[in-house]
Amino acid sequence: MPILEVANITKRYPGVTALDDVSMSFERGEIHALMGENGAGKSTLVKIIAGAESADDGEVIVGGKAFRGMTPLDAKRAGISVIYQELNLAPSLSVAENLFIGKRVGNSRVRPDFGEMNRRAAEVLRELGSNVKPETLVFELSASQQQLVEIGKALVDNCKVLIMDEPSAAIAVAEVENMFRVVRQMRDRGVAVIYISHRIDEVFELCGRVSILRDGQYIATERTEGLSRRGLIRHMVGRELSETFPRRAARVGEAALEAVGLTGNGDFNINLTVRRGEVLGLAGLVGAGRAEFAKMVCGDVRPASGELRVNGRVRRFGSVADALAEGVGLIPEDRKREGLFMDFAIDWNIPSMSFKRLSRFGIVSQKKAEALTDRYVDALRIKTPSTRQAARNLSGGNQQKVVVARTLAAEADILIFDEPTRGIDVGSKQEIYSLMNGLAESGSAIIMITSDMEELLGMSDRVAVMYEGRVTGELTRGEFSQQRALELASGYTA
Repeated sequence: MPILEVANITKRYPGVTALDDVSMSFERGEIHALMGENGAGKSTLVKIIAGAESADDGEVIVGGKAFRGMTPLDAKRAGISVIYQELNLAPSLSVAENLFIGKRVGNSRVRPDFGEMNRRAAEVLRELGSNVKPETLVFELSASQQQLVEIGKALVDNCKVLIMDEPSAAIAVAEVENMFRVVRQMRDRGVAVIYISHRIDEVFELCGRVSILRDGQYIATERTEGLSRRGLIRHMVGRELSETFPRRAARVGEAALEAVGLTGNGDFNINLTVRRGEVLGLAGLVGAGRAEFAKMVCGDVRPASGELRVNGRVRRFGSVADALAEGVGLIPEDRKREGLFMDFAIDWNIPSMSFKRLSRFGIVSQKKAEALTDRYVDALRIKTPSTRQAARNLSGGNQQKVVVARTLAAEADILIFDEPTRGIDVGSKQEIYSLMNGLAESGSAIIMITSDMEELLGMSDRVAVMYEGRVTGELTRGEFSQQRALELASGYTA
């Protein structure tokens, strides 16, 4: 008997059917991938399983017991744990306190037994292969260490079903294998692990079966050993994708942006040039300084010294608005916190950095703002029932497109894409890649910061690698090598 089943689940929202009569099952002791494009219904299904949303029709069956209207308490008691992309931890509390939050440890009803809590937490951490101390405050941990704490919470709860939503999105390449080890360990304990990821290579390496949703409908469940990458993509998007990385026919021109001895907080000294018509890939491990460099270039942080030249002229930006006025724009990594006004509509977000240009006597022309919005919704194929839809109601891929549209609408032509495809599906990735290629072909200069090695080597005309605030080397297309990029990212320059 499957440990978890969803039977004939339907969920409707105003103007859209998020799930349409979806049924599938998950077995004990398996890692089962759940895949689909953004907007396919994955997040809605997870929320229904976890009791955060109620289905309009259908039921969730756990260990043979059917729930019509699962609640979060029902899910917890049934042994279902969810690790979301935005981790659900209390940063100012210790690891041990997070592991046992809401649970009585010791005999007192008033005060927990911290000694016993730390001892039990140490056992859990040891089982996870972590050397983190139970007394460590969570905000002091790396992203991967915090993720292990979330998995530890599931262990403490003796979960039967563990749902992981994009677990590798925020951790470094070197830390992914350790996360895989822990996930396999959970599988070997008899836990059903539902693994949601847009990284197809991870799915084939880690998962035994994969179920696919498309446009709110169940498409298929396949064993990964008998499935090709091409076949999986076809199931997901309903069409063939001819190339992972579309070809580009751009002509590289003059220097658009030059950083000369640019320094900031800490041990920074960056020399870098990006030319018109090229995509410059910027690689490096977590903490290498790529994001800090991007913030200095786009006016969010002032450099301590050095020169920034835009189109051959020295410029000093006191703000993001100053940088945009010179055509320099950033598509930030964290689209929800830094790229969008989540509670505002699309027709406010897209023109929001262009209001001055769209205004007369301080009053924004609604007609011009709507025309600008419609132009980029069409050009970027943003899927939405209305431009008055709030940004938070869009899928991750469409949120990313709105961030890009907002920057392009401000007439930026020197663009920094920071992790441009993190957390978005394969179809949306191709659209972002095609967009970047089109911008390069039209003469824009693009810096692409990415931790995805395949993306780095597939999209870049040239790759610059950073280590501890410095560029340790550059690779031309003929020199591209994953091994060489990782060597430079680790500080090995010989």
